[in-house]
Amino acid sequence: MARVITLCNQKGGVGKSTSAQALAAFLAAYGRKVLLVDFDAQANTTSGMGVNPRKVDQGVYHALIGRAPAHEAVKKTQLLGVDLLPANSALAGAAVELVDMRNREYKLKEALEPLRRKYDFIIIDSAPSLGLLTINALTAAQKIIIPVQCEYYALEGLADLLRTVQLINTNLKTRIGVMGALLTMYDRKSRLHRAVAKEIRRKFPGYVFQAVIPRNVALAEAPSYGKTILQYDPYSHGAKAYRELAAEVLKMEGLREA
Repeated sequence: MARVITLCNQKGGVGKSTSAQALAAFLAAYGRKVLLVDFDAQANTTSGMGVNPRKVDQGVYHALIGRAPAHEAVKKTQLLGVDLLPANSALAGAAVELVDMRNREYKLKEALEPLRRKYDFIIIDSAPSLGLLTINALTAAQKIIIPVQCEYYALEGLADLLRTVQLINTNLKTRIGVMGALLTMYDRKSRLHRAVAKEIRRKFPGYVFQAVIPRNVALAEAPSYGKTILQYDPYSHGAKAYRELAAEVLKMEGLREA
């Protein structure tokens, strides 16, 4: 059964979609079969994997509201071992449609359940909010990874998100585990970045990945070519950091690098 990991942060622009794509790519490079789920109406992960969101006739939206089984919406990507459940702008209205549904917080979990036997990992890229769609992305997950930009406000945002996960576990009877915070866009020359990274590790001991994602031109360029960093520039500093992250995730899950 696939391990389901959601990347989430209510703050936008923290490298969440880039991290979801890169993690999926490197888990596949380590010999795992991965389903990447784009659960954000902006569809950055869909376009970043080389699929045009405007040409998506069936996607995660249709699976979510029960118009089509999820396996019919899954698309192959250019990357061996990585499949994509794409998103398009239709997902933006899904939160309204979910309001009157029974078990509305679990619709994504229900949609993905039949696919879990086909994959080793399901990686979900959630929207930058704490609305109903993000709650669906959280309840579908066994573990979460929180990408955190090395800025002052990140500390407050991380604490809020951890409290939200606790509330969801308590009120919705879930068992979502926190894999850790992932420091992104890190500039080792910046005194502020070094101070924030140190403070996050001090305040949340045991909840911060050793892998640190640097500020890297190749990471910023790759999506414009519809490629992951593994395909675009596998020897860049960014690719090296995400390779370390994938190895760390495998180790935490008790799996060997294939």
